[in-house]
Amino acid sequence: MQFSSILLHGRLIQRYKRFFADIELLDGTVITAHCPNTGSMQGVLTPGNSVWVSQSNDPKRKLKYTWELVEIDGTYVGVNTQNPNRIVGDALMAGYIPTLAPYTTIQAEVKYGTENSRIDYLLTDKNDNRCYVEVKNAHYSKIEQNGRVGIFPDSKTTRGVKHLYELMRMVDQGHRAVLIYCLQRGDCESLRFGVEFDPVYAKTAVMALKHGVEMLPYSCAITQQGITLYTPLNLIVEIE
Repeated sequence: MQFSSILLHGRLIQRYKRFFADIELLDGTVITAHCPNTGSMQGVLTPGNSVWVSQSNDPKRKLKYTWELVEIDGTYVGVNTQNPNRIVGDALMAGYIPTLAPYTTIQAEVKYGTENSRIDYLLTDKNDNRCYVEVKNAHYSKIEQNGRVGIFPDSKTTRGVKHLYELMRMVDQGHRAVLIYCLQRGDCESLRFGVEFDPVYAKTAVMALKHGVEMLPYSCAITQQGITLYTPLNLIVEIE
């Protein structure tokens, strides 16, 4: 995934009302950027952090800037939760994920399930076998005994729990169901469920694993030009 414009560098002043971030650009100009992340944004909101924003010339937009990246401990971290679907979509089109490469058709945002949900990607092979792929964004990490570990979720997510149950229903119907955790940073070797933030999600995720839902955590390679899916991570399952 390539950014649509050259990113502008600045310093974070504050994020507020969930969708707004005040940023001072390097030339001293203070802008208000759209913050495309409704989560807690654990670990990235320290005032003074180096950040990068994209710029849009669309006259219909209320805010012309979008917060894309932040630098944490020398590592680029993606904060735009709209990007992981594009990142994973590019990887699927390129056949980069080996276990999903045999599928010949890729459809985005297809209705499925019993609660009027939409799956991020529906894959089908030449024999019309189906694979339902859900994408989750992650960015938070901690240094633990296994080194630096990515964590999902970093806040309560009832929507995430709903998606786990939908994927389990697809398994019950004889289909393949895959959940890809897109960790928008490249300094972790593993990912675990954030039981301290949402124990219900963590417990349900373990249930989904046992039910046959496949979980593929990946890190990302990030530059100021774009973000690509980088390498598979170990999934640490701490709850039995």
